[in-house]
Amino acid sequence: MATNSSFSGIYPMMYAFFRSDGALDRKAMRHQVRSCVRNGAHGIALLGLASEVGKLSSAERRELVEWAVEDAGGAVPIAVTVSEPQVGTQVEFANWAKKRGASWVILQPPPERGMPESWYADFFAAVMERVELPCAIQNAPEYLGVGLGPESIAALHDRCPNFSLVKGEGPVLVVRSIVEAVAGRIAVFNGRGGLELPDNLRAGCAGMIPATDTFDYQVRIFELMRRTAASDERAAEDLYRKILPAIVFTLQSLDTLLCYGKRIAALRLGFSEVHDRTPALAPTPFGMDCANRYAEMLGPLA
Repeated sequence: MATNSSFSGIYPMMYAFFRSDGALDRKAMRHQVRSCVRNGAHGIALLGLASEVGKLSSAERRELVEWAVEDAGGAVPIAVTVSEPQVGTQVEFANWAKKRGASWVILQPPPERGMPESWYADFFAAVMERVELPCAIQNAPEYLGVGLGPESIAALHDRCPNFSLVKGEGPVLVVRSIVEAVAGRIAVFNGRGGLELPDNLRAGCAGMIPATDTFDYQVRIFELMRRTAASDERAAEDLYRKILPAIVFTLQSLDTLLCYGKRIAALRLGFSEVHDRTPALAPTPFGMDCANRYAEMLGPLA
């Protein structure tokens, strides 16, 4: 397991919690961040797909960054996803996030689709050259429709020394090919809710960026996998088997994650209600039976 990077471990991606009037819920967001810190998260991530970033205004995105930095209180690094559509706006937002206390940024590809892979690499390079933070790219072709191959990722690092991390969203075999291509020069994280977590760590991932519903178990798995005793690895596998059904349940689609993964997290955090910002998948009685069962199995988050 690759843990020699200055950025490693489990970085839970914050869900966006809303009030009944549709505004962001300041109290819920504070409780979520502080619970993650209390329960051992190695960092905090926000404004990714699990944060429903596409439903947030520019002002709300900045608000969430400022809240997370304040609520984490310097205890852990903050990773901020940058989803603005143009080079200039990504540069501006990334450098603004640095001034507010972000530790690194995750660049999403621009909205254009069907362009050559080299075009997206050039876009990322143009941003990185003007950003004053370590940069990652979100390499999630299954969710975003575009991504860079392992060779393009390695070549981008040669162009941009501050290209320090990759946030992947793919099967462990795909992520392993990226780990091999970058040969330790870039820290590789995977997401997908923690699916294949032990094998991702064996493949050389520096960490994972799941959502908050099972992150505390994933922290314990990560810490066990860092050790060398066979008994620790077996204990990690036992914990993974415990949370795997909940991960599979929430990962059927992004809509499922935002509907039921968020509600599992909310139940564990002690929230009485979850208010959706449309468009959103509406929970069903059976789905909530499942969510309640998984939340009870996982236990409360202090």
